[in-house]
Amino acid sequence: GEKRKLIQPTSLKDPKLENLKQALVDWINKTLKAEHIVIQSLEEDLYDGLVLHHLLARLGNVKLDVEEISLTSSSQLRKLEAIMKELDKMLGVEDSCPIKWDVKLIHNKDLLATIHLLVAMAKAFQPELNLPPNVKIDVVTVEVSLFSPRPPTNTFFLCLTNPGEDPIEQLLKLEANKVNTVKKAILHFVNQNMATLGLQVADMDKQFADGVILLLLIGQLEGFFIPLVDFHLTPCRRSHTASTWPGCLHNVCPLNIVTDIVSQDVAATLRVLYTLFRKHKRN
Repeated sequence: GEKRKLIQPTSLKDPKLENLKQALVDWINKTLKAEHIVIQSLEEDLYDGLVLHHLLARLGNVKLDVEEISLTSSSQLRKLEAIMKELDKMLGVEDSCPIKWDVKLIHNKDLLATIHLLVAMAKAFQPELNLPPNVKIDVVTVEVSLFSPRPPTNTFFLCLTNPGEDPIEQLLKLEANKVNTVKKAILHFVNQNMATLGLQVADMDKQFADGVILLLLIGQLEGFFIPLVDFHLTPCRRSHTASTWPGCLHNVCPLNIVTDIVSQDVAATLRVLYTLFRKHKRN
């Protein structure tokens, strides 16, 4: 039953969206210049609440009794809850009103929610700010369901008509565009969790074959660090067959589907990533 909104890749490359993002970055940097706060990325620099806290203090003249710097996820969420509660009040948002942002979305570095929040803040606190007009962002909503409801025009349902059957096997029987939509949702989840390591996955079918990113991803999700001596960072020579890649096999051997992953078997890779997605998904 989980729903997740993703920005279409074509929209991410739209010059109008890039101009809006840059205008918001420039506005924040100008507003907080006296406090020597400089940001470069809307997603990466606002999720922990520090910048939003200073914006609220500067623009709304509000002092909150929260930690200045929050290092743990739980403390960041507590800080964001206090900030968002005050912001929603100042922006005239009521509990019964649908809003396009919330604490979890901001903390999960959701670009769409972050932009909606910042635009609302700019209009409320600095209405004379010249933001680019008519910016359109196309999104797709992905939902996993055990039923087969009639999907809205912009929504794809992964309908598990037979809950006892492997969902990945069912998925791979669908049209290519529907498979790609689900793969994009999982890829977004992977990159959200790998961002703190400075890593990004562009090709799900190939980049997990050597086990490196898969091990690092599992470590991020489960909250532990795997010593570098325990696995191979550069294990594979692509000119060899899967069975002669000892480093790759060593990396993925705990997964019980060793050769399938090393051989870039799409179903095997998707099955592992989907299992991680279902266990650690963020609402």
